[in-house]
Amino acid sequence: MSDDVLEAYIKQVVESQRSDQITIAWQGGEPTLMGLDFFRRAVALARKYIPLGVTLEHTVQTNGILLDEEWCEFLRENNFLVGLSIDGPRAMHDAYRVDKAGAPTFSKVMRAARLMQDHRVEFNVLCTVHDANVGHPLEVYRFFRDELKTHFVQFIPIVERATPQLLEIANEGWGDSNHKRPLYTQSGELVTERTVKPEQWGEFLIAIFDEWVRRDVGEVYIQLFESSLASWLGLPASLCIFAETCGNALALEHNGDLYSCDHFVEPKFRLGNIKQQHMVQLVASDQQRAFGNAKRDTLPRYCRECEVRFACNGECPRNRFINTPEGEPGLNYLCAGYKAFFKHIDRPMKIMADLLRQGREAAEVIPALAAERPESADRAAVPVRTVSGYRI
Repeated sequence: MSDDVLEAYIKQVVESQRSDQITIAWQGGEPTLMGLDFFRRAVALARKYIPLGVTLEHTVQTNGILLDEEWCEFLRENNFLVGLSIDGPRAMHDAYRVDKAGAPTFSKVMRAARLMQDHRVEFNVLCTVHDANVGHPLEVYRFFRDELKTHFVQFIPIVERATPQLLEIANEGWGDSNHKRPLYTQSGELVTERTVKPEQWGEFLIAIFDEWVRRDVGEVYIQLFESSLASWLGLPASLCIFAETCGNALALEHNGDLYSCDHFVEPKFRLGNIKQQHMVQLVASDQQRAFGNAKRDTLPRYCRECEVRFACNGECPRNRFINTPEGEPGLNYLCAGYKAFFKHIDRPMKIMADLLRQGREAAEVIPALAAERPESADRAAVPVRTVSGYRI
């Protein structure tokens, strides 16, 4: 990204906000490849344009491999919230997270985590769930909780759609020198080998939820569980994938091109370029409004009549590529897993929602469930942390 695009981006983001807190998010690829000098310029530009009384936060999603002492000092000093990509214990992480030479990266990522802890850099864990770790939910969860000692975890299911050509290349390995990697688009009805199976995804979430709800509520924050609790409280979904409409997770490319969503960085979803038109105008365009409303308007009847639609809303449109039992297109590939999960958590979620409505703590669900099955409780109470506006 050139400096003129960088400045245009930051200036327009700041101008677009009407709140007293502004977040600037950096992703990639791997954003740390831009180097510290780039981010120092970005921070300086943000300070130049930020109004008085407004709080600025930067977030960055990274594999952590390039993080060192200097990076960590910078991240801490400039209030960066870091998302660290790690997929569980060594064997599960190294199944797919390797460097361009094919070497494992687990040790380097763990080093980054320890460095950030030593420098008091705030970070979350982003764990992609795929065929190598989906069968080991408690091992993955306990690794994050007990070994990495993180309190904030995102689980993201890997769903890779593919045409026959893409499927062949993906299953043989993207790095094979005999293949020229084609443009990956959200198309095709086939999935790659590492794609998580719907039923496994549901089982993965259920196993972790059952441990979390009986011992870790208020101590460990799992993004998907908190978003689910919001739905049971009748609040707007905190995750765009569960919102009724979408269109708020746009992506900016290095040349200034703005796209409808970071899952749809494809030619037909290009809104324009921020060097020619202000970001606000592009976001408010008829094209973007239509994109966001299509999530709601294209739901098949099977979803519209589903008892857990209030929590799911058909999940992300990028995963809606299978048919309903009646043969109608547009069902989410992960539907079976999500439906099993949302039905399973209904009663504990109702208990927590009721506690919160009474002005009590959601963590009181732990002794409530322990009283029903005392042999399963490890403790009667846990510390309480305030997360995303909920006391959990």
